[in-house]
Amino acid sequence: MVDLSIVALYLVCMLLVGLYAYRRKRVSGADGFFVANRKASGLLLAGSLFATTIGASATVGLAGWGFTRGLTGAWWLLVGAVGLIVLGLFWAKKVRQHGLYTLPELVEKQYGREAGLVASILIVVSWVGIIAAQIVAAGKVLSVLVPGSTTMLMVICALVFIAYTALGAQYSIIRTDFIQSGILMVGIFVALFSTLHHVGWIGGLTESLPSAYLRFPVREGFDWSDLVTLLIVVGATYVVGPDIYSRLFCAKSEGVARSAALWTAAAIVPAAFAIAFIGMGAKVLFPGTGAEQAFPTVIQELLPIGLSGLVIAALLAAIMSSADTCLLTTSTILTEDIYRRLLPDSEERHRLKVSRGGIAFIGLLALLIALKMGGVISSLLMAYTVFTSGVVIPVLAGFHKKRLRVNSLGALVAVVGGGGTALAVRLLEITNYDLVGLGVCIVLLLSVSWVSERVNRSSLLLWYRTQRAGGVGDREVS
Repeated sequence: MVDLSIVALYLVCMLLVGLYAYRRKRVSGADGFFVANRKASGLLLAGSLFATTIGASATVGLAGWGFTRGLTGAWWLLVGAVGLIVLGLFWAKKVRQHGLYTLPELVEKQYGREAGLVASILIVVSWVGIIAAQIVAAGKVLSVLVPGSTTMLMVICALVFIAYTALGAQYSIIRTDFIQSGILMVGIFVALFSTLHHVGWIGGLTESLPSAYLRFPVREGFDWSDLVTLLIVVGATYVVGPDIYSRLFCAKSEGVARSAALWTAAAIVPAAFAIAFIGMGAKVLFPGTGAEQAFPTVIQELLPIGLSGLVIAALLAAIMSSADTCLLTTSTILTEDIYRRLLPDSEERHRLKVSRGGIAFIGLLALLIALKMGGVISSLLMAYTVFTSGVVIPVLAGFHKKRLRVNSLGALVAVVGGGGTALAVRLLEITNYDLVGLGVCIVLLLSVSWVSERVNRSSLLLWYRTQRAGGVGDREVS
């Protein structure tokens, strides 16, 4: 009962933050609603980014990988740190420089309206699946407190983060994320300390687990090709990601955007190894449990009353902080990049109402999908693969358009061809071909851009020669 009260208090607090933002009119305009008036400090932004990246996959899913794969399971989150370092060093300032609301707006700025619209649709489809995965994970975590009521718990969690996201939008999300990041760090390391204490620390893990569990960076069953695939498919979503960019757009300066990305990467590294060790400890102590139940089982069996409630609240913080960001990002794209195209003359006040309605619609749709979904990691991998294969390369190439000689037609064909190929590979369950869609995207982007450019130049040259020939004839006649 004490644990349940702690979790209930946490959920109420999150709702109050959203209500506070709504009542104080912090989100009265588009800038306030979508990008928190672009006033986020480095500390606030880094906390929000950290909470956003440590979601369902990095808690329930990563602990499950630690349970089945050992220390190499940490790579699920470490590739995110690598991606954020690359983003911080090379592109974070450029992203913030544009002063936009969404990633598809950036695609439109680079390649035109058609490419931006296609990117919008691809991102919305992918991110609804990611929100659904967060809801699934929330149900698994809360089932520790109320066994046998997973469906009801998923509904409650979904309604809470839908409500405070719709009320306070980006203003409340950044602040709830910052609070959640602190709760999350405490919860992870409390669970880690308790787990290692019960297994006999690192020496106990070494004695109890097969030697492959302690190998890093690769091991049997997870070789260098698997690591490269993970770096590209998942790590790339941290270099180019609608949820990550939605944070950078909120930064009060380009320097703040860059430093927030780098500080978040530094914070991710210890968290990744800590969660992997929790999963490995669960393998020793509770070998019969399911992989994605490893973290919840540790909480249920090892932590005393009160402390277990705190850690459950921490895991819930991780999950909901990712879910709310993805939800607002998806709704913003739906409103600003799709709805606004259909009704370009719509008033700002009306668009904010549409966006709140979009938050409710997308959240409930994700809840319905969550009730039918399977594993957290497998679901996220499908969404990440489709997104990475269609959007990442065109966006990065767009920062260097002149040097790479890419154009709008090439980007449009690449987004459709790359994302569509990845989706087909996943739906047909073709294994070991996760990077095919990305390869198709690169080939289409470059080849279509270069061919269309040459055709345009040839047509222009032919027209010019025809005009000159006609002009010369006229002068001779005269």
